[in-house]
Amino acid sequence: MAHYDTLPIYKATYDFLLRVMHAVSHFPREYKYTLGERIQEECIELVIMIYKVNVTKSKVAYLKRMDEQIQLIYLLLRISHDMKLMPTEKYAGIVEMADGVAVQAKGWLRANEKMREPDNATA
Repeated sequence: MAHYDTLPIYKATYDFLLRVMHAVSHFPREYKYTLGERIQEECIELVIMIYKVNVTKSKVAYLKRMDEQIQLIYLLLRISHDMKLMPTEKYAGIVEMADGVAVQAKGWLRANEKMREPDNATA
């Protein structure tokens, strides 16, 4: 098992988190501690989930939860963009980074589901 902080998905997610935190720091005060804080918390939880997936034997449940987490982050980012809290260029860059994380998470999920298939076939 690779150490979690050497995984490409960890590196991509950590960079994504830093970019999001920087963007949220420019939100107006009335949204920084509500919507902005929620976005940051969800992104931090996403980084934590990578650690959890890496150390557990039953990865599929965590990976499905990661996918849900990413979808929630997309929603929160969209709200912040639609409310004009985040410029379009910044939003586009952040969503592109989120897409990269999502693709890696889905690939990790597919790989783990395939590893479980032989168990399901004999049951």
